[in-house]
Amino acid sequence: MAYGTQGRGTAGGGTWRPPSRRERAKAAAVVMTAWLALLWALELIDVASGHALDTFGISPREVGELRDVVPAAFMHFGFDHLSANSVPLFVLGFLAALSGIRRFAAVVAVIVLASGLGVWFTAPAYSTTAGASGVVFGLLGYLLVRGFVDRRIGDVVIGLLVGLVYGSLLWGVLPSAAGVSWQGHLFGLVGGVAAAFLFRREEPRTVTA
Repeated sequence: MAYGTQGRGTAGGGTWRPPSRRERAKAAAVVMTAWLALLWALELIDVASGHALDTFGISPREVGELRDVVPAAFMHFGFDHLSANSVPLFVLGFLAALSGIRRFAAVVAVIVLASGLGVWFTAPAYSTTAGASGVVFGLLGYLLVRGFVDRRIGDVVIGLLVGLVYGSLLWGVLPSAAGVSWQGHLFGLVGGVAAAFLFRREEPRTVTA
């Protein structure tokens, strides 16, 4: 009788080796640096063009505006708006991306769609919404629950630390301030929690042959 563990493979004749922590951290830092650079470049273009890119914001319940659900997450209304989102986006995105870039990309896609569609359905008439804050809230929700969903102590600890540092942001899901899209925050948060369940990390299974 032979015993084997499922989940290992070979590539090019050698044993596959998962990326080290240092390699994952480097990849996460590169991805988030590139993302922030893109956001700042887009805002520079927006200012130089007389805010022509503001048209990519979401106007609710207009069918033609559904095409702006994704690009709206990359646009901002001025450098103050972008600055407020940059640090939490980098920190939370970096921590989320440590578990793998492909998984991170899938999580962000769910968050962007959930936040954008939530704004499209529920935002006040004649408003325009844009910005990465929905993604920030989504990543916050994802990190808070990921460790419990995956049953990984290390990720639980990260989630608790994130809660201590950024937990006060959760007040942003309430309609408390004029000019702030609490709808984008709320649905982004919901999207992040949903993504933790959708892309939960399966434990390796031991199979007997």
